[in-house]
Amino acid sequence: MDKIALLADIHGNLAALHAVVEDLERWEPDLVIVAGDILNRGPLSGACFDLVRRYADEHGWLVMRGNHERYVLHYDEEHRRLDFPTSGPRFEVSRVIAWTHRQVANQIASIAELPTHLTLNLDGTTMMVYHASVRHDRDGIDPFASAELLQQQIDPRAQIFCVGHTHAPFVRRFGPTLVVNVGSVGLPFDGDQRAAYARLSRQRTGWQAEIIRLRYNVASTEQLFHTSGMVEAIGAHSRLMIRELQTGQSLLFDFVPAYHDRIMSGKISLEDAVQDFLNRSQRSRETK
Repeated sequence: MDKIALLADIHGNLAALHAVVEDLERWEPDLVIVAGDILNRGPLSGACFDLVRRYADEHGWLVMRGNHERYVLHYDEEHRRLDFPTSGPRFEVSRVIAWTHRQVANQIASIAELPTHLTLNLDGTTMMVYHASVRHDRDGIDPFASAELLQQQIDPRAQIFCVGHTHAPFVRRFGPTLVVNVGSVGLPFDGDQRAAYARLSRQRTGWQAEIIRLRYNVASTEQLFHTSGMVEAIGAHSRLMIRELQTGQSLLFDFVPAYHDRIMSGKISLEDAVQDFLNRSQRSRETK
């Protein structure tokens, strides 16, 4: 095995996934690994999951789950409770995951069976794949993480340690370990809208990693937020998600801690919170 492709964080963006699949068909890797977050935040989670599962069945792709698959599994249990709200703040913030859950409701058992990490022996080279880090599926690895922090986030037994989650790709040598963040197929957060995935190649000097960026029709995915019914189904959150797609920058990462408690306590509506956040963001950009 000399060529391995790693992709993650598709997030329901079928057009971006198709662009990566077409590139993989040209490159012809020996193995493809999907490191979680196939679902949620984009309009076509069901179609993306179906495509990934088909390639797993027909071409031997290895598929993991990330934190967004975990959210869907949690919602699958919670929404069956008699006290699950049908209105109010908790209902409003759950509309995004409810939209995704409806698309994959018949695939819940398959999602639950997905592993949270993988370990492969590549002819004596140990490769490990986690969605975020060994600590948690939301503990993202930053390219400039200190040596002390990075030691806690990776498994030192791995000569190759691969992750996703942050939506910002990088390749970094850390002692004997090649650390690879594969970025995001469907929702990059490094200011570059192009889909990202990683290629690992065995060279005479050992395994090397390269981040691949691919253009796709971003406007078609943006349009699907509206034509699929997602905007109507999830409400104000859609404005943030569309802006993330347009800009290649994370917004929810800042929005949630700033507004979640006030939304849940009823001090501000989700709609007003989103508008306030976008206004503040606009003023911040104008003053720079």
